[in-house]
Amino acid sequence: MKERSITITAGNLTMNAIMNESDTANEIWNSLPISGSANVWGDEIYFAISVKTEEDPNASDLVSSGDLAYWPPGDAFCIFFGRTPASTDDQPRAASPVNVFGHIDGDEKLFRGVAGGTPIEIVAKE
Repeated sequence: MKERSITITAGNLTMNAIMNESDTANEIWNSLPISGSANVWGDEIYFAISVKTEEDPNASDLVSSGDLAYWPPGDAFCIFFGRTPASTDDQPRAASPVNVFGHIDGDEKLFRGVAGGTPIEIVAKE
């Protein structure tokens, strides 16, 4: 399968990401383009999307910096780039288990400059 890349634009920040082969990634890919408004929770940005899917059997609240994940309770697209209020160390931790479906291809720490309410758009990278 061809690598699937997306472009995430949040205000004046544009970042590419690579999606994995999971069912969640397929559902999100098939719903592109997606847009929303950033909510900030520590070093995580999330926003509700129209995709509704179940928690994967391998879902976890422990994620890596740069991970893209889907949070089933909130139907939310999540971008992790550091500690969250749920973290017990420097590793990002989601509020509850999430389905990781991709990873930022670049310096995810740049998302620290994105304020709550910032418009976000996600499109398939050409």
